[in-house]
Amino acid sequence: TGGSVVLAAVMLKLGTYAYLRFSMGLFPGQAATYAPTLAGVAIMGGILYGALCAWKQNDVKRLVAYSSVAHLGFVMLGLFGVSNSGMAGGVLQMINHGIATGALFMLVGVIYDRRHTREVAEFGGLAKVMPVYATLFIIVTMASIGVPGTNGFVGEFMVIAGTFASERLNQFSALHATGAALGVILAAIYMLSVVQKMFFGKLDNPKNQKLNDITVRETVALAPLIVSIFVIGLFPNLLLDRMRPAIDAFHTQYRQVFENAKYASPTTARMIPQDVFYPGFLKGAPSNDEGEASGTAKVAAATATPGGAL
Repeated sequence: TGGSVVLAAVMLKLGTYAYLRFSMGLFPGQAATYAPTLAGVAIMGGILYGALCAWKQNDVKRLVAYSSVAHLGFVMLGLFGVSNSGMAGGVLQMINHGIATGALFMLVGVIYDRRHTREVAEFGGLAKVMPVYATLFIIVTMASIGVPGTNGFVGEFMVIAGTFASERLNQFSALHATGAALGVILAAIYMLSVVQKMFFGKLDNPKNQKLNDITVRETVALAPLIVSIFVIGLFPNLLLDRMRPAIDAFHTQYRQVFENAKYASPTTARMIPQDVFYPGFLKGAPSNDEGEASGTAKVAAATATPGGAL
């Protein structure tokens, strides 16, 4: 379980960070060309697939693991849409996922330490014997679902709103946003189903009747995550204000990338050199006006030359 906490809180973000930092920087032409397709993959292969797999799990730890797939699908959808609010929501959701999913893995470890099983069917009525544990689990579940007032709501709402308003996704933006919203509904179904089965109903398993509630040491370990859920949920600008300058600069410069991609075929887009599709973090990147002029001229030259060569 300790390894799962580290995996959820830190390691899973390496892939999303690498895409944002390197893939979009080294291959911006391809990112511009295939953004709608990749956004669809994020929804079908991430959000919806992860949610449906989580729904069918009987092992609570496996359920949390599949929910991570769905949450990271939201992150990638925000990045693929390349709208200002969507990208900010995707980056914020990286942080939110580490907090909520890390806390869920810790809570699963608490009950496993007492019962040595993670099967949902083995539990029931735990709120009667472990009220503090049940309260903490429900709070983190609300954050994982994205209930207003928790950190999960801010990130998911920004991603969905940014996807709907994305210029790059064109006529598919509403369809992508609808798929993401369906993922939120499925998350509520499978997470609340687990809460109902584990903590409410009859306490009919004798092995559960004498379980000790969560200890002070375990509560202290979880306290920073619980506090972060509400702090980010109620005051998201504490983080958004710090990331906004970088997101704004990145988004402004990539708008020119996508404008250039509109006038180039996929083959031509791959041939356009990096000084046209410049990433925001490269030194000496031209200003927005200069980039528009040089980018348009070079795309025109590429399309006018036989074979599309510059």
